[in-house]
Amino acid sequence: MKKIMFFDIDGTLLPEGGEPIPKSTLRALKLARAVGNLLYVNTGRPEVNVDDNIRQLGFDGYVCGCGTYIECCGQEIYYRTVERELCLSTVRLLRECDAVPMFERRDCVAFDPTARESLMIQAVKEGFAVVGKDVSHTTEDEDFSFDKFIICYDEKTDLVRLKPELEKNFFWIDRGEGFAEIVPLGCSKATGIERVLAFHGIDRSCAYAVGDSLNDLPMFSAVGTSIAMENGQALIPYADYVTDDILKDGIYNAMEKFGFFEPEEQA
Repeated sequence: MKKIMFFDIDGTLLPEGGEPIPKSTLRALKLARAVGNLLYVNTGRPEVNVDDNIRQLGFDGYVCGCGTYIECCGQEIYYRTVERELCLSTVRLLRECDAVPMFERRDCVAFDPTARESLMIQAVKEGFAVVGKDVSHTTEDEDFSFDKFIICYDEKTDLVRLKPELEKNFFWIDRGEGFAEIVPLGCSKATGIERVLAFHGIDRSCAYAVGDSLNDLPMFSAVGTSIAMENGQALIPYADYVTDDILKDGIYNAMEKFGFFEPEEQA
């Protein structure tokens, strides 16, 4: 029976700290596809930030932006963006509550030039610029809009007002250490999986999800088997199975255990 596995990117497929994708991961993906199993990326990154080092691995499709964009077998099957008026009112709210955002859309990221400095947001912006990504878009652009966004906050931020106001239209994903991911209601890594399973006609009992952080938790509710990386301590209590660290063949070992390829096919 055909199986399908959904992978987070950072900390799951890609090691933190800039190390290359482990060779064992590359081999596992190749073996699994060779016998007809389906492999999908499921990431909080917008489509524009799913880079060639991921795309060249030959995935069958992508769930991007926490379910706001879905591509199956080269075909876009779902896209949702936030209506412009809500985008603009959200910018005003974030300014009034003194949070520092980065807005994400399928084709770009955008920054608020009026926001105070945040070391994390600045580091993200500089990291994008180093690899040649366009970081010139701002909330002042005539066509400004977003699909989702992230914020940094601290003791200067009016969370008492901000969080309840945002939760009228968005889901607040607490990433810890003054960092939150904000996604439109009705979209998540879980709804992305549900739409992919419906597209392929696959039962959730044949679906697996692998992640390493709490923003991967919604995936676990939509699959038959949830897998946490050993390097993802916060996610481990919620997983059906814990595989090895990303740099200790964690992806390969999990895929072998759950029958995504035959053990005798190992090199």
